[in-house]
Amino acid sequence: MDYIPRKIESEINSRLCQGKAIIIYGPRQSGKTTMLRHLVRPHGDTVLWLNGDSPDIRSEIENITSTKWKAIIGRKRIVVIDEAQRIEGIGLAIKLLVDELADVQVLASGSSSFDLASRTAEPLTGRKFEFQLLPLSFFEMCAHHGLLEEKRSREQRLLFGSYPDIVNHPGDEQPLLSSLAGSYLYKDLLMLDGIKKPSLLDKLVRAVALQLGSEVRSAELATLTGADNKTVDRYLDLLEKSFVLFALPAFSRNARNEIKKSRKIYFFDLGVRNAVLGNFTSIKARTDTGALWENYLILERFKNHCNRPFPPRRFFWRTTEQSEIDYLEEESDRLSAWEFKLNPAAKVKIPIAFTRAYPEAKTGVVTADNYDDFLLT
Repeated sequence: MDYIPRKIESEINSRLCQGKAIIIYGPRQSGKTTMLRHLVRPHGDTVLWLNGDSPDIRSEIENITSTKWKAIIGRKRIVVIDEAQRIEGIGLAIKLLVDELADVQVLASGSSSFDLASRTAEPLTGRKFEFQLLPLSFFEMCAHHGLLEEKRSREQRLLFGSYPDIVNHPGDEQPLLSSLAGSYLYKDLLMLDGIKKPSLLDKLVRAVALQLGSEVRSAELATLTGADNKTVDRYLDLLEKSFVLFALPAFSRNARNEIKKSRKIYFFDLGVRNAVLGNFTSIKARTDTGALWENYLILERFKNHCNRPFPPRRFFWRTTEQSEIDYLEEESDRLSAWEFKLNPAAKVKIPIAFTRAYPEAKTGVVTADNYDDFLLT
């Protein structure tokens, strides 16, 4: 299998041996384990690999003491804890390592931010570097096999997404995505005691998939799924923290006619979205191409920015008169706005209502002709 280097590798390497734990979050199957094995390979037999999915590992680490850590680690100098979110008290366990064995580097990975983040937040305050590893990005694949080759694969990405296993097995995308969307999509969520309606997860994700690119309201989703608003909001929050969905809020500063309390919801991978609907029809024959293009650009832009110390804040914009802009970024009081159209020949105008309200904003249109510039900056 072809290994595609990940953008955060160099940053992680630069953070090694600074007396802090390195925590890596990301969806299942996004390549965390593969990347970690690649990163620690040069360190040979100084590496201790612990898998949180193993019951014996969990029982040893839960309620561990510094004395027991020393016995487990021995002469090893790098400890990798994979699937760390499965271990009770993992935050305190890592804190002990950082505080008591300063010459040992800890790297921990987890597939659910709601679980691992909550368990490490307080114990590891000031003791960790955090990174997100999402499915392969446009930037990473361009660096690996070149810009032209990746642009030729645009339809593949819109239909099948960019999970490493999918990218590395052309021709087998549909069965692999069927397994991914079925076996892995809700695995972390279903381990939570409060999730008692797995069928509701399916209904909710499908409802969001059908409304891709449109504003989503909890009351409407509640009606479609047969749940109450509170349950819908809770499940959406968990789906975002488990890297299935992400939300884009509405942007508003002062105009009375701007939509303020609304959101659009997108998928962390388009292959998963299309698998949920069972729709892998070619781009030319689809009716949702515009929504796929919008999700793809916003997602890939997010992947390129997500591990910055201060990434831009992201929004969409709309007025009660239906003037709309697909995507905005606010960074250090600088505002930028873009309209997305796959067809370069499509006529697009930035709404006058927006340019009047925000004359200082940078605006642009992203099409198939120039999207590489948008995704690589």
